[in-house]
Parts: sequence; C-alpha cells; structure tokens
Amino acid sequence: MDSAFKDKISKIKVLALDVDGVLTDGKIIVDSSGNEIKNFDVQDGLGIVLFRKHGFRVAIITARNSKPVDFRAKDLHVDKVYQDASPKTEFYKRMLKELEVSDEEVCFVGDDLTDLGVLKQVGFAVTVPNGVDEVKRVADYTTHKHGGHGAVREVIELILKTHGKWDEIVAAL
Repeated sequence: MDSAFKDKISKIKVLALDVDGVLTDGKIIVDSSGNEIKNFDVQDGLGIVLFRKHGFRVAIITARNSKPVDFRAKDLHVDKVYQDASPKTEFYKRMLKELEVSDEEVCFVGDDLTDLGVLKQVGFAVTVPNGVDEVKRVADYTTHKHGGHGAVREVIELILKTHGKWDEIVAAL
C-alpha cells in the first residue's frame, strides 16, 4: 500500500454506506403483499459491530426508504441513518455536522450515479466491482468482493488494519 493511500485511510473516523448494491446485492424483492425483502451479508454486519466497538462511527445514506434498512441499522446500532436522501450530498453535509467530522475523515462506499456527489467529497471514496463506470472513475478503491457479499467487511478490515487495530480485534475474539 503506498503512503498516500495509507494516509487517506489513516484519517478515517466515519464509514458512510449506500444500501442497494453495497450493503445488499442490489436486488429488491417485493412479495405479493408489497413487503420488501433485502439480503444483507452477516460478515458485513459483524464488521460494522466491530468497527463501532473500536471507536469508529457508521452512517447509512440511501435514496430509497425501506423498512428492512431501518431494522438492520437498528440491529447493528448504526449511528446515523438517512433514507429518502436525495440528493445525497445534502444529507452527507448534515451527517458531517451531526457527527462533527470533516470530509477527509469520511469513507463512503457507493455504486451508482446518485453516489457521485458524495464520493467526490469524501477523504476515501470506495466502490464495488458492480459499480457503474462513472463511480469507478472517481473511487480511490474498488473492493474485490461484490456489494451484498462482503464488500463492506473488506473496507472495514482495510481501515482497521491501517489503523493498527485488526490484530487486537482478532486476538480478543
């Protein structure tokens, strides 16, 4: 890892996440009663719990409104959840103020055009392999794992390892 890349990651205090295509595989299942079902990765979930336990904060910024997102965020004790966030940049600015952090202290993971504005502002911009080309062009890092299949955990491990906390976490389990 080069020093500029490591320097960006070493400043991160907040991980902000899109949902569809990042925390999930991007598929939205709607049953015959209109209930929405989403698949979340359990390893992403443990990563979020460990990340928060070690002094970092997590936010969700999504353009959609979904009950499963509320449930999952509450289960994982996500610090801030912004749904119906359009444009996302307005809610991102609100998050900065509420969490009292600067752009360079935020990592955002997004995959689609609605994420571009935030990705261009954060200290460490991340996308997933299934992200659109425009997002990939502005991202500092593209995960090896796909959205909904451990991509968030990969980013969390990268941040925790760069901050020198990963070995301590693993040893304590």
